[in-house]
Amino acid sequence: MKNIIEPAVVLEKARKVFDIEIEGLCEVKSQLGDEFVKLALKCIEILDGGGKIVLSGVGKSGHIGQKIAATLASTGSPTVFMHPVEALHGDLGILQKKDILIALSYSGETDELLAILPSAKRLGVPIVAITGFEDSVLVKHSDIFVSMRVSQEACPFNLAPTTSTSALLAMGDALAITLLELRGFTKEDYGRLHPGGAIGRAVTLKVSDMMRTGDRLAVSKPDESVKDCLLRMTKARSGSAIVVDSDRHLLGIFTDGDFRRHVENDLAILEKPVSTVMTKNPASVSADQLAVEVLKIIQSRKIDDIIVLDKDGRVAGLVDIQDLPGLKLM
Repeated sequence: MKNIIEPAVVLEKARKVFDIEIEGLCEVKSQLGDEFVKLALKCIEILDGGGKIVLSGVGKSGHIGQKIAATLASTGSPTVFMHPVEALHGDLGILQKKDILIALSYSGETDELLAILPSAKRLGVPIVAITGFEDSVLVKHSDIFVSMRVSQEACPFNLAPTTSTSALLAMGDALAITLLELRGFTKEDYGRLHPGGAIGRAVTLKVSDMMRTGDRLAVSKPDESVKDCLLRMTKARSGSAIVVDSDRHLLGIFTDGDFRRHVENDLAILEKPVSTVMTKNPASVSADQLAVEVLKIIQSRKIDDIIVLDKDGRVAGLVDIQDLPGLKLM
């Protein structure tokens, strides 16, 4: 008969992995010090001088290294990954005199990685060791040593790289974001490096590029009846109408949700002025704000429509959540 595995046992084992890896991350965080500062400042010096960051590692460290390189590159720090074995067969040309080499090996004794160090030394590039062992061969041949020692792997045999790879990934993220902030990398810069995806559109597209205007915008005066307001909404194919005064200043918003909530208790609502049932002080943004800011408001306030104001505070348009998928923003 097949053994029955209790769900609680499965969850206990999974949560133990989280606990061990979280503890490891805290350990590595506590090890951050002067050497990490040296690493960050040296990277800035190299990048400002026209060089790049070159990461290298084998096995799991290599896989993590590729992700770190991608994160650094996408956040404004030119970085490439160089596989040590391929480097020994020609790819060493990736590494140039103006660059910095960051060598990744938890043990610090990886033969394939150690084999490229003499060539890096001859080029005169700074060598950084990110490893768990201070007395390793890798550290002895490096200019900067950043420690990432963890007490144990999440593997029950303490063999499979788990906690150490999570710690290395976090160390890479720490470096990438530190450089991003110190080098003044902006949302606009980020968008320019992500032109093809939703992320890029969100941080480069402005509200004025995505808002409804003209015939697709329902605008009502406060003394108009709810019935007339609904007709305007239907004509504009919009789920809401913006209520404005004679100078087009915002007074409120009336949505199909507002109508449904009120009609349950008041069948005479159709003849009432829309000002009596509208939502006052609705969310609004300026036309020159970025799309990403609108997405934050939608998510935090759980609303479907955001009114757009021009520089004089007058209603200029409306961002309707149903339009966002078409813009590939959601």
